[in-house]
Amino acid sequence: MNNYKIVFNKPYFTDKEIFYISQVLKKRRCVEMVYLRNKCSKLIEERYNVKKVLITTSCSHALDMAAILFDIKNGDEIILPSFSFTSLANSFVLRNAKLRFADIRGDTLNLDEDQIENMINEKTKAIAVIHYAGTACNMKKIMKIAKKHNLFILEDAAHAIESKYLNDYCGTIGNLGAFSFHETKNATCGEGGALLINDERFIERAEFIREKGTNRNKFYRGEVGEYTWIDIGSSYLPSDILSAILFAQLEKIEVITKKRINIWNYYHDSFKELEDKNLFRRPEVPKECIHNGHIYYIILNNQATRENLMNYLKNKGILAVFHYLPLHLSPMGLKMGYKEGDLKVTERISDCILRLPMYFELTRNDQDFVIDSIKDCFQIK
Repeated sequence: MNNYKIVFNKPYFTDKEIFYISQVLKKRRCVEMVYLRNKCSKLIEERYNVKKVLITTSCSHALDMAAILFDIKNGDEIILPSFSFTSLANSFVLRNAKLRFADIRGDTLNLDEDQIENMINEKTKAIAVIHYAGTACNMKKIMKIAKKHNLFILEDAAHAIESKYLNDYCGTIGNLGAFSFHETKNATCGEGGALLINDERFIERAEFIREKGTNRNKFYRGEVGEYTWIDIGSSYLPSDILSAILFAQLEKIEVITKKRINIWNYYHDSFKELEDKNLFRRPEVPKECIHNGHIYYIILNNQATRENLMNYLKNKGILAVFHYLPLHLSPMGLKMGYKEGDLKVTERISDCILRLPMYFELTRNDQDFVIDSIKDCFQIK
C-alpha cells in the first residue's frame, strides 16, 4: 500500500476523536460504559427518524441480529442479490435459510425489483436489499411486493448513511436496516455497525439479543430487580472507545458527506467525454435517489479492458480496485447449485467494474492525476 501515490481509501478523522477517547479513559471503564454508545444511538435516531437504534460491533452483527429477529428457520427462503458482500448471505445461512439469489439492475447495480415477484413462493420469508454505492433501491416497488406477500424487508445500508429514497433515509424504510462503520465507510470507528429498528415489535427482543440474550438493559433502567437469560443472543456491544470515535464521526457526517459528493461530482463531470465516446459507463442515480458519495465506479466494456486500466493505474501509483465476486459463483454458491450464466448482469458487472480512489482528503490535484491517467490510458488528449 505504501508504494501507491494515491491509495483507494484513507479514513478521515475529525478533531474530536482523541478528546472523546480521553474522556472514556479518564473514567477507567472503557468496556462497560454506555454513555457515548447511547449518544451515538440517539444521534442516529433523531437525525434519521428511526424508532430505535442499537450500536453493534459490526454491520455483520447487525445483520445477524436481523436474521434472528425475523425468526428465520430451516427451510425459509430469502431473496437477495448475489452482487454483495458475504455478511448479508451469512446472516441467513447461519439460520439455515435457503438463499435465492436475484440479478441486479444494470443501471444502479441494485437488486432488480422486477425479478422479485417471480421468485416468491410459500417458503419465502424475507427480501434483503443492498443500496449499492449509496444509491437506493426502488423501495416503493419492493415495499409494495413485501406488503402483498407478507414478507420482511431488511435494508443493508452499509454503503448508504445519509442517502435517501424519495423523502426517507436509506435503512429507515424496511422493517430493519443496518449501517456499517468499517474503516472504508463514510463514517468509521474502524469496525462497527448499527441496527436500525423501524418496526416496534422488534425493539424489546433486539435488546435481549444484543445483551447475550439477557434483559440486562431493563435492569439498568430499573424496570426489573435483577437480570437473567431470556432469549438467544451474543455480545454485540461495542466498547465506549469505539463509540467515542464513532460519535465524533457522526457529529461531522453532514460535512463528510458534502465533501464526498463534491469529489464524486468532479469525477462524474470529468468522465462525460469518455462515456460519450463509449469507452466506459458512469454511475447512474435515479431522480428519486439522493446518494452520499460513497463509491465512484466506472463500468468498462469488458474484463480485459478493466484489467488493462487497473494495471495501467497501478503502474502510475494509483490504486483502483474491482468489487464483489458474485456470491452465486463462489465455492459456497456452487454448493447451493448455482452456475455460471445464472445471473448475467451480476456476472458482467463483476467482471467490468472498477472503483476509483474516493476519500475525504482526496485533493483536486490527486483527482486530476487519476482522471488524466485514465484519459492517457485511452489515449484521450
